[in-house]
Amino acid sequence: MTIRRIESGPRMSQAVVHGNTVYLAGQVGAPGESVTAQTRAILAQIEALLAEAGSDKSRLLSATIWLADMADFAEMNAVWDAWIDGKDAPTRATGEAKLATPDYKVEIIAIAARD
Repeated sequence: MTIRRIESGPRMSQAVVHGNTVYLAGQVGAPGESVTAQTRAILAQIEALLAEAGSDKSRLLSATIWLADMADFAEMNAVWDAWIDGKDAPTRATGEAKLATPDYKVEIIAIAARD
């Protein structure tokens, strides 16, 4: 079975397609932006990567969300809930973690299916 790497660099790829599964790297928004702005940017990046891989958000299987501060859970969820729109919700876990830089407030890792 072939492996296809999308936006690949010396350290990592933004997405890897293996068979009918798409694995996305952790996506982050612009450093220093609000939780809302970062979450919106991340979800747009996820949609673009999934489209390039031949999938879309309705085929999400799993999402792991890291927040720099769990106090931002409700703010992030407001954006997530509007994006998911009450349908095709993947499995999901959310936790608090020290991210790569204090300017990052949200990071989302996703796995999706494709035809």
